Amino acid sequence: MLNSFKIKCHKFHLFIAVFFLCFSCYETNKSEKEIDSIPIDVEIIRFDKVFGNSDMDDLQDLKSRFPVFFPKQYHDSIWKMKMNDTLTRQLFAEVIKKYPEESKLTEELRTLFKHIKYYYPTFKVPNVITANSDVDYKNKIFLSDQTLIVSLDNYLGSDHYFYQGIPEYISKNMKESQILSDVASVCSQLFIPKIKNTTFLSQMIYYGRILYLKDIWLTKTSDAIKIGYSEEKLKWVQDNENQIWRNFIENEYLFSTNPKLISRFISLAPFSKFYLEIDNDSPGMVGRYIGWQIVRSFMDKKDASLEKLMTLSEEEIFYKSKYKPRK
Repeated sequence: MLNSFKIKCHKFHLFIAVFFLCFSCYETNKSEKEIDSIPIDVEIIRFDKVFGNSDMDDLQDLKSRFPVFFPKQYHDSIWKMKMNDTLTRQLFAEVIKKYPEESKLTEELRTLFKHIKYYYPTFKVPNVITANSDVDYKNKIFLSDQTLIVSLDNYLGSDHYFYQGIPEYISKNMKESQILSDVASVCSQLFIPKIKNTTFLSQMIYYGRILYLKDIWLTKTSDAIKIGYSEEKLKWVQDNENQIWRNFIENEYLFSTNPKLISRFISLAPFSKFYLEIDNDSPGMVGRYIGWQIVRSFMDKKDASLEKLMTLSEEEIFYKSKYKPRK
C-alpha cells in the first residue's frame, strides 16, 4: 500500500515537472515568434573595404562620407602614409579574405537587434560600420551617437599571425564567434545603471546584469562565448562554484571596497588570484561569473522582472536572489 502511494506521488511530481517544462517551452517559442516578427532593417557599411580600395584622390570624399574616422586635428599626410603603409595593406587583405561579404553578420545583428527591441522597445537600431583599427583589441566594438563600429581586424581568428605577441587569454577571443557577444556587451550598457558604489558585490552584479541580458538576447549562444571562456574553463567555474563562493564569504569580500579585488576577480586576466593552488587552473573574471549566477537566481523568483533587475540596488538583488552556489 505504501509503495503504491509512493509510486503515485512520484508520477504526480513527474507530471508536474513535465507540465511546467512544456509550458516554459511554449512561452519561449511564443516569445521567439513575436521577436522574429519585429521589423528591423540592418545594413552594414564596409568602411574597411572602401578605405582599403581608395587612394589620395578619394580622400576628400572619404572625409565627407565618414567624418568619424578622420579627426580634424590630423593632417592629410597621415592618411596618405596610412594608405601606402605595407602593414596596413596586409591587414586589409587579411580582413577581406576572412570577411569577403557581410550577409552572415548582417543577419546575426538583425536577430540581436530584434531581441533588444523586444525587451526595450525604445531601442534605436544603430548604423553599423565595419573598420580596421590596427588591431586595437581594447576597443573592438564602439557605440556612440547611433553608430556602431565593428573593428573586423580584431576577429581574424585566435591563432592569426597578426596576433603574435598578444597574450593568449586575450587573443583566444579574437575570433568571429565572439563578435555578437561583444556587440551585446556594448549595447547592454545602454540599459544597465552605472555602478553607484565601489563594493565588490556591486562590480559582480554589474557584470551579472550584462551577462543576463546576453541570456535573453543571445538565445542560441553558449554560456562560454557569452563570458569569453573556453568550454573547459566554463566547466571549471561550474565545478568550483561552491569553493569560489566560500572563499568570497570567508574573506568578507562582498562589501569590501578594496580595489585589488577588481584586478583579482573581475578584470580580464589569464587567471583569478585566490593566492591558492587552484589559481593556475582557474580562468579570470570568476567574480563576473558569480555575479551572473546571482542575477540568474534573482530572475528565477516569482516577482522578478527586467525592470526590477535594472532599478533595484545591487544589495537588494543579492538578498532577494537567495543565491546558493551549485555543489
